[in-house]
Amino acid sequence: MKRRMLSAAFMLGLAVSATLPLQAQAEGKRKVIIDDDIGGPRAAQLMAIQSPDVEVLGITIVSGSTWRDENIAHALRTLEVIGRSDIPVIPGSTFPLLNTQEATRRWEALYGKLYYKGAWTDEKWPDGTIQSQPNYHAHDFVPQLPEGMPHTKPSSEIAANFMIRKVHEFPGQVTILATGPMTNVALAISLDPSFAATAKEIVYMGGSLNPHQVLPSASAEQFAREYINSPRLEFNFRWDPEAAKIALRAPWKHIVMVPADPSTATELSKKLLDDMTKSGTPLAQLVKKNTETGFPLWDELATAVWLDPTLIKQSDQLYVSIDTDFGAGYGNTLSWPAAYAPPGLIAQVSTVVREVNVPAFEKMMARLMNLPTPPAPKK
Repeated sequence: MKRRMLSAAFMLGLAVSATLPLQAQAEGKRKVIIDDDIGGPRAAQLMAIQSPDVEVLGITIVSGSTWRDENIAHALRTLEVIGRSDIPVIPGSTFPLLNTQEATRRWEALYGKLYYKGAWTDEKWPDGTIQSQPNYHAHDFVPQLPEGMPHTKPSSEIAANFMIRKVHEFPGQVTILATGPMTNVALAISLDPSFAATAKEIVYMGGSLNPHQVLPSASAEQFAREYINSPRLEFNFRWDPEAAKIALRAPWKHIVMVPADPSTATELSKKLLDDMTKSGTPLAQLVKKNTETGFPLWDELATAVWLDPTLIKQSDQLYVSIDTDFGAGYGNTLSWPAAYAPPGLIAQVSTVVREVNVPAFEKMMARLMNLPTPPAPKK
């Protein structure tokens, strides 16, 4: 009965919206470009797509946790299943600006093993690790996807050019929601010095200040191993430190940083996954079948605080940058309060999220993920 009521309400909403001028509908929505290393059907992207007051202009893809081409395939297939192939998927950078797998190996020989290297992770996890083992492969190989291979194709445009074009098409209206390494963002800034200032803002997941284990689960304990000895090291920054440095010194009107710190109070538990997929829609079934539990909700937090800033319980105003010297701290997060910030333009002030309202955040996830998915409009 509940599903019927939701479907009826959705159809009524479509009928009402159809009577409004198309331009008014578009102008009333919050515009966003999702820039991500999407590794499967993830709530971080789907929450924004499902939000009724959001227009996702496109999903720009970068390498990070997995390689770009595999990420493109995941994004395309996800959009096909949920009936949203009208949202373009735009290929971005395959490699970081300067960092390489060989450079990372040299760094590890000097300073010790990294806990996680994303697409470069060619070792097995230590014995006893709960999470599934990494699926290491070459950058130009796309493995068979659990959710099936896509039938649609990505855009022929380059991610940086797409970003630049869209922020100038809608000056002061476009949020860049960056939940992977910031290579594409840095390239857009380098190609167009007015890019950052023309956008509305950037909201990103990246960096780490001083996270601590909050939850008592075995997964939380294992993820906390990294923070004990490397509190300032976080993967998105470490994959491409130079890109993150370029992105964070650019003249954005507004910057929101979601570091690893607040994620330690979150976990994708079996109960939360069940709550997010109760509706039985194609989206819910896709997520239910292709989501591994036990992970902190890093990227989902970034999307959530952009959708609803009242979820933020504690934040600081800090100047943030990245250590790009090829020493022991390469890729580490640097931060200063205003009174101690260095002179010059190496960093801009950011709203740094320290703590979120987790119960309200989880309710938001469940609500958005259970909304009906309309069929994609015909092109």
